Amino acid sequence: MANLIITIDGPAASGKSTAARLLAERLGASFLDTGAMYRAVTLAAMQAGVDISNEEELLSILDTSEFQFAVKEGKTAVCIDGVDITEQIRGPEVTANARHIASSAKLREKLVAMQRQFAAGEDKIVTEGRDQGTVAFPDADIKFYLAAETAERARRRQAELRALPRPSEGRGKGQERTLEEIQSAIEARDKSDERRAVGPLKPASDAIVVDTTDLSIEEVVQKLLCCVKEKCLKKG
Repeated sequence: MANLIITIDGPAASGKSTAARLLAERLGASFLDTGAMYRAVTLAAMQAGVDISNEEELLSILDTSEFQFAVKEGKTAVCIDGVDITEQIRGPEVTANARHIASSAKLREKLVAMQRQFAAGEDKIVTEGRDQGTVAFPDADIKFYLAAETAERARRRQAELRALPRPSEGRGKGQERTLEEIQSAIEARDKSDERRAVGPLKPASDAIVVDTTDLSIEEVVQKLLCCVKEKCLKKG
């Protein structure tokens, strides 16, 4: 297992993915975007036309598809069977269907095993998701939980969606959805994540909770970095 494991959990659009990636860069650590893993399995299932609510069919997708994850140009690049689907996994339909993967005990068990295997080969790792500090790495050295007001998270998600290429054109600016639609989807996802029986979304008992509502991403990263340095000094 890695000598330094830092987990960052939190709800959708709380800033955890970007913060985790930048923190990993500052620390010279590897970055694991677990959300991309769940989204990739979701997209693979959708493309295969399987019943997205059927656990056994979803397991077959995980067993028969080759998933590859790598950090390129500061972003997590994802491939399924050699095809780059990095942009496609961020679409709203994939986001809406990811809850089926997240709610499956057997799928989560397999994905958590993949996450631990990834960490085993790294010296330092920053990993983000919804259950990293509670389930995947309960003995992590440092745990963070990022939170933000729902309205602000909806605004961030809208900006993210606008930056995506249009699927039909492969270029230009993408998906237009109202803030109300996005906020409603985020609230529904929050409830689903918090209420699921397996790996529910919640801060670990020893997590450092950071409210990112009024913070820039650089301010968030600096705050996390200060906490890491302080904890490492105390341990050392």
